[in-house]
Amino acid sequence: MTVDGGNSTDRWSIVKDEPGSLRVLQITDTHLFADRRGTLVGVDTEASHAAVMERILDDHWPVDLILATGDLVHDGAESAYRRFKNNLEELGVRTLVIPGNHDDPQVMRRVFDGGRVTWSENAVLGRWQFLMLDSQRAGDSGGEIGAEQLELLDRRLGQHPSHHALVCLHHHPVAMGSTWIDRIGVADADGLFDVLDRHPQVRGVVWGHVHQAFDGQRNGVRLLASPSTCIQFEPQSPEFALDQRPAGFRWLQLHASGRMDTAVVRMREVGEGVDLQCEGYR
Repeated sequence: MTVDGGNSTDRWSIVKDEPGSLRVLQITDTHLFADRRGTLVGVDTEASHAAVMERILDDHWPVDLILATGDLVHDGAESAYRRFKNNLEELGVRTLVIPGNHDDPQVMRRVFDGGRVTWSENAVLGRWQFLMLDSQRAGDSGGEIGAEQLELLDRRLGQHPSHHALVCLHHHPVAMGSTWIDRIGVADADGLFDVLDRHPQVRGVVWGHVHQAFDGQRNGVRLLASPSTCIQFEPQSPEFALDQRPAGFRWLQLHASGRMDTAVVRMREVGEGVDLQCEGYR
């Protein structure tokens, strides 16, 4: 198990032209605000997100799909969601979004109802199916998938047994080794894994929320968390603590055979202004 992927080399330069493979990016926990100058524990989240996207366009483009795994907006502002959507629409790439605990799902449903950047329950591209789960639990930092979504997940996987599957959600379904973080994971993770265990085509589970990289396995399924585009949490800290690692994103090379290649890429420098002494935020 790898807790942080660090600055891994970019293997796309070797395999990007392989027939049938998909190039996928995960961005997460952008925490934008209605005010473009809004900050989270001292970090200008708009500027940090823009810098990550610039790095992606410079070094990891083109791609086939972008996954935005929650906490897109910190204050639930419709204007911030529309900026996020408009900026990604301009790239002309299919993008799938899901809410995190800071998001407003009603506003998201309205904003991401059409176009290339959408909140869709699933999508099939090439030999892969992408399942997008809403793990938000109203009024709570922790997450839950719920019986209705688990039933839908089971049904969607059953409809495409010959397609490799990647399941995406915001909250973490396995322990991260941080006491405070592990209190706010997926409450019904056992139910999720009961479903996944019935479908051998599931290749990976990807999430955000934890503001750090994680790479593990369970029953042959890859388990992956990714750093935020703004602030990072100190891995394996019993209490809330910020990390000095830079912002980042994850790339995934999904092969027609079902093999997954993936790594975390981080910015070269820590963003300005981060308050490393902060003891928490809402």
